[in-house]
Amino acid sequence: MSKKAIAIVTVLLALFLDQASKIYVKTHFEYAETVEVLSWFKLQFIENNGMAWGFEFGGRAGKLFLTLFRVVAVCGILYWLRNTIKRDTHVVVVIAIALVFSGALGNIIDSVFYGVIFDQSNHKVATLFSEKPYGDLFYGKVVDMLYFPFWDGILPEWIPFIGGNDFTFFQYIFNPADAFISIGVALLFIFSKQAFPKEEKVVNV
Repeated sequence: MSKKAIAIVTVLLALFLDQASKIYVKTHFEYAETVEVLSWFKLQFIENNGMAWGFEFGGRAGKLFLTLFRVVAVCGILYWLRNTIKRDTHVVVVIAIALVFSGALGNIIDSVFYGVIFDQSNHKVATLFSEKPYGDLFYGKVVDMLYFPFWDGILPEWIPFIGGNDFTFFQYIFNPADAFISIGVALLFIFSKQAFPKEEKVVNV
């Protein structure tokens, strides 16, 4: 299989897994509903209205700016992926960039379209292609559901600043798109020499 085909398959598979899981959660979970899969793995439906980890800024204008910025960024990642395939770079690098692209695109789909195809999830399960959507185009909320609370307890008093406080590791809730981006970035770090090759300098004698 060519590297271009590998990239296409990676993108399509990652997008399918991301959107299928988000649509399933939206159409089967009420907001904040939690299902325990294992003691250290739960599905907890929340929605992210802003940046990563739930940060927000600038109200509707900030939301629109963030969504448009993501669109520009994903175009840049696609250009990078295309050039990487042309350079005949290591296949792992191609897969890594394809994962980053897929994750970014997956969250963009939420931000751009979910506001006009779903209704509210508060106190009820959302309806897909609702006649009364909760938002507007470009103002959708990103769906998160993966929660891995590996440990929850009181930290020892001797730890500076946070000792004695209740602490959960890992407390953040994310989605498959976020996971694909993280995996892609990790692979790019591991294969940094192949991903970011240095040009050899020619010394004239």
